Amino acid sequence: MAPTLSRRSKISLAVLGVLLAIPAVALVLLLTYDWNRARPWLGARASEALQRPVELRGDLSLTWQRTAGPPVGSWRDHIPWPHLVAHDVHVGNPAGLPRGDTASAQKLAFALSPFALLGRTIAIPELRFEQPQLALLRQADGRNNWTLPPRQPSAWRVELERVVFTRGTIQLDDAQQKIQATARLDTLDKDPRYGVRWTLDGQWNRQPIGGRGKAGAVLALRDGGQPFPIQADAKLGLVSVAAEGTLTNPARLAAIDLQLKVAGASAARLYPLTGLLLPETPPFSTAGRLRGHLAQGASQWTYEKFTGRVGDSDIAGTLSYQQRQPRGLLTGALHSRLLQFSDLGPLVGADSNASKAERGVAAVQPAGKVLPVETFRTERWKALDADVSFRAERIVRTKELPLSQLRTAFHLKDGVLRLAPLDFAFAGGQVASKATLDGSSGEAVAATLEASARRVKLHQLLPKLPELKQATIGEINASTKLTAKGNSVATLLAHSNGELKMLVNDGTVSKLLLEQMGLNIGNIVLTKLFGDKPVHLNCLAGDFAVRDGLAQTRYFLADTEDATVRIQGTVNLASENIDLTLKPDSKGLRIISLRAPIYVRGTLKQPDVDIDKGVIAMRAGGALALGALAAPAALIPLISAGGQGDNQCTALLADARQKPKAPPPGTRQK
Repeated sequence: MAPTLSRRSKISLAVLGVLLAIPAVALVLLLTYDWNRARPWLGARASEALQRPVELRGDLSLTWQRTAGPPVGSWRDHIPWPHLVAHDVHVGNPAGLPRGDTASAQKLAFALSPFALLGRTIAIPELRFEQPQLALLRQADGRNNWTLPPRQPSAWRVELERVVFTRGTIQLDDAQQKIQATARLDTLDKDPRYGVRWTLDGQWNRQPIGGRGKAGAVLALRDGGQPFPIQADAKLGLVSVAAEGTLTNPARLAAIDLQLKVAGASAARLYPLTGLLLPETPPFSTAGRLRGHLAQGASQWTYEKFTGRVGDSDIAGTLSYQQRQPRGLLTGALHSRLLQFSDLGPLVGADSNASKAERGVAAVQPAGKVLPVETFRTERWKALDADVSFRAERIVRTKELPLSQLRTAFHLKDGVLRLAPLDFAFAGGQVASKATLDGSSGEAVAATLEASARRVKLHQLLPKLPELKQATIGEINASTKLTAKGNSVATLLAHSNGELKMLVNDGTVSKLLLEQMGLNIGNIVLTKLFGDKPVHLNCLAGDFAVRDGLAQTRYFLADTEDATVRIQGTVNLASENIDLTLKPDSKGLRIISLRAPIYVRGTLKQPDVDIDKGVIAMRAGGALALGALAAPAALIPLISAGGQGDNQCTALLADARQKPKAPPPGTRQK
């Protein structure tokens, strides 16, 4: 007779059977359940989490598969994992935006680690999208469809290791940045480095944008050491970019390392792309290494050891940007072996209207104006702070004008730009200056300029000029101090106040010399006075007072071997009108024409020089009153600056100081 089980044993076996039956029944239900019935419930839960409509329109299925890869010896490697596959998934726009999809995918598939669920972790080793469609939208008021709601506190956490995507499209409609663009993705099957290729087309600020490139197909989110390869060649408005490198730890955007080439119509056109305030320049191109370390509110970028060209000038150096509050900081050191003087024109708008159109700014320079009227973009000056040094070994204005060793530093802080120092070597002498442009008010710029030129050698200005081959020791000394307020070079000078002094001692000047220096008015005057020949200059002394844009002569005299020329009048920097009268006193009867006054009228753009033939013998009136100008003592420091030795200006100024001052215009001499 078989032994009978006790009541306790029967209960124990029954409990064990139930415990074994529950997972078995659950497994059968999971395997046989029609998951399509759960689509509304899953869509509703996802909609609540994302605060936007989510629909699973296609089939939803669950399969059980062992994890990919060979077993490593753990019993868990033999346990099948649940794999969820959803077809035709749509995520709509949030409330307040036009109806439509933010994202959709023909197929979405992922696996779950069943053991991680025991620790309240949703571990997804791989999330796969097939034919994803993104439609990113931002309205003019800043509302967009890609910002997710803040995550609510939860005991559960999500771990996503990898994202795999195949062909698809990404559309961007950004009313704030005025961008309408589409990127199309396609799978690359046999590329050992890249998994997808992409193309881009659209418009940005009504300018065409386009490009192409490649990227990795697998985005590793947990393995921070696995770089994500990217390659791009794009044109955005007036800027073209070519880049190739890697993105490290994409989940946190920890680092970027790219070989980067950038070219464009002006460095200032990079502002919408980078947020960096860079100056207006001629067309430029650079190539270097861009490294970025990204952190919330403290990212750092370095464009290191780049080389390139700006206009016809070469440029090289390293620039670094550090994100901080209240403004980012741009630092760096730039240098140039050969700097074309004309390439500095766009910095202040002193280039042609055709050049302005090429670099993407309005062609605003009036035909009859010389001084640049292009306004400063002071609203951008508070976008960042900057400390950037620049040096140039040689500066070329023409083939013969010897400028070299430019040294300056740009300091921008809270909308105030300082150039200190702003020094360079010029024809054997030195020019030292500093300037401040205060644009912190966001309106008119308050500017100050202090500059001095010392011991500039005349014979080095044009060493190949035949008549200057003789040893001439002429030197130029000058100084200026100006303050002004305005929003362009033209308005600054139109409201400037200060003084300008200059002294030229013992040298030779000619029409060709003045032409090469760009002194067109002086070239015309010299030809009227002495004809087309070199003139030995004993002394040229000038002292201008500037009041509200009106530069008026306090003392202006040129002494040559043939005549002494006294000059009086004004130059109106606001209207650019010239009103100067020159009275030459001939040192010999052989030059009769030097007894007639010369009037310089017209504008800086079109000066008019005329000899008054009707007053050759005139002995009274305003013209001859110019002969009594008294030399100011303020020019004495410029004589001292010329060093030791014979100075032709010393005796001339000493004699002039003994003479009475000129009477007011319109009075007769007694």
